[in-house]
Amino acid sequence: MLLAGLVCGLSVQVAVAEKPTNPADPAKVLRFVFIAAETGYDPAVVNDLYSSHVVYAINEGLFTYDYLARPAKLVPRTAEALPEVTDGGQTYTIRLKKGIYFTPDPAFGGKKRELTMADYVYSYERLLDPKIHSPNGWMFEGKIKGMDQLIADAKKTGKFDYDRKVEGFELIDRYTLRIHLTKPDFNLGMILAHQPAGAVAREVIEKYADGSGWVMSHPVGTGAYQLEKWVPGSRTTLVANPQYRGYTWDFKAGTDPEDQKIVAQMKGKHMPQIGRVEIYDMIEDQSRWLAFQNDEVDQFQLEGPLVPQALENGKLKPELVKKGVQLSRIVDPEQSDYYWNMKDPIVGGLTKDKIALRRAIGMAHDVKQEIQVVWNGDAVPLEYPIPPGVVGYDPNYKSSVQYDPDAANLLLDKYGYKIGPDGWRTLPDGKPLVIHYSVRAGSASQEQSEMWKKTYDKIHIHMIGDVKPFPEILKAEKQCKLQSRTNPWFADYPDGDNFMQLFYGPNTYATNNGCSIIPEYDKLYEQSQQMPAGPERDVLYHKMARILEVYMPYRMGYARYRNMLSQPRVMGYKKHPVVHGEWEFMDIDKSK
Repeated sequence: MLLAGLVCGLSVQVAVAEKPTNPADPAKVLRFVFIAAETGYDPAVVNDLYSSHVVYAINEGLFTYDYLARPAKLVPRTAEALPEVTDGGQTYTIRLKKGIYFTPDPAFGGKKRELTMADYVYSYERLLDPKIHSPNGWMFEGKIKGMDQLIADAKKTGKFDYDRKVEGFELIDRYTLRIHLTKPDFNLGMILAHQPAGAVAREVIEKYADGSGWVMSHPVGTGAYQLEKWVPGSRTTLVANPQYRGYTWDFKAGTDPEDQKIVAQMKGKHMPQIGRVEIYDMIEDQSRWLAFQNDEVDQFQLEGPLVPQALENGKLKPELVKKGVQLSRIVDPEQSDYYWNMKDPIVGGLTKDKIALRRAIGMAHDVKQEIQVVWNGDAVPLEYPIPPGVVGYDPNYKSSVQYDPDAANLLLDKYGYKIGPDGWRTLPDGKPLVIHYSVRAGSASQEQSEMWKKTYDKIHIHMIGDVKPFPEILKAEKQCKLQSRTNPWFADYPDGDNFMQLFYGPNTYATNNGCSIIPEYDKLYEQSQQMPAGPERDVLYHKMARILEVYMPYRMGYARYRNMLSQPRVMGYKKHPVVHGEWEFMDIDKSK
């Protein structure tokens, strides 16, 4: 249905612009929690879930998703309508709404600054600028006609020419952009809804950019909110953007009974209502739980160790229901997988002994036990790279890699990983075999590390747990410097392509955190990109999944439930599977 909407270019409006000023009430404050530290707020640079909440609120993309529709349904945001798709998926024509303005900023010299399609072209090109080193370049790499030459020239000269016209980005006028692709891409509409495709102004970047060309602490956009203050690793404060156009809440209820309650609370309100969002970084589980119990925060994510304190069989405990506490619970469109760095001299490589090592480790790990011990049963195991709720998911797929520690030990014996006098295996050449497993700080991560230590102990491999701050982990793995890690990936857009691209060789240093380059896989992935979702593409995805099982750069893990707890005063909230930072769709009851 989503694909049909894209191809036909249906005009579905998110909201009706009707008020010249933001209707948000400064007295309505939402206190929110990040469970890991954000990295910054430059759309081109960040790719962590927590920073994306704020990027979505500030920098608007052309498209977004209907708040209540399930499965996720693409709708316009700053665009007038969904794209007109022609030439078999190679040409997209998009028209922008007029009269949308950036938040006032000194970079604009005291003048009102209207959003134009040139801003989107500039924002997209920043993702491809070699100087920026954007982890989100995969969204457009190799897809835009004429862009490869511009990138090649930038690498030679050290400067990306943003003023040079590129065939693939044809500006018809200030409000109309025609994108010419090198090959069909039926997911481009959803890609343009992804947070890194949010619009930035060139004047802002040129005024505030650091030596890397990044603007992490001074985001300026057209969204409902603007950044008031950011203390990295501690607190972020957003306030209503006075230039935001506002809209009337008029989303339609789906089949979920909770939708009717939300519609009754919100229908007809001028949005946004919340005037201030205060975000606190709370790494420790117990700190978040105590803050919520003491009414110091309005909303937070309940995960892992905290689940038994609030939930029974996936539902709120009666004492919390009595207090008016609210739960919004979904299976995240997430793939948490375990990767080995394929560039690492110990665990990487495509020789038979290295493949055997990775396969043995994968076979020794009990995913179901990890779900019970670390996540208190609050996750579902994954056999397939595409998780539930995402187009292309196959609930009947059975992985060839199953839990069998005895077979894992025999495999290591066969390929020369001998057990030494100290009880630990060595490499086939007799050198020590030690594997480092990286985690971020936090009790759930510590339990995860302990669980993996037990896995390695079963097969007599010495593992060392390596605790790092979350931003350092992200930076290191983008440089292929982490040896192994459990890697959660949340859907940027609800299509299987967003997960299968995680293992595509050219995405190394971007989204391919395991740094795997497998020619057979890459060839099939390139074929799949030229197909719409459907049985023909699914056949390729199955073959690609089997290739991953043969070479074992990754071990599929699980998709966790996302449990969002809200205080009684929070109104209109429903966790969206793709949109993060849903604050502009919500309200606060000041009487509670």
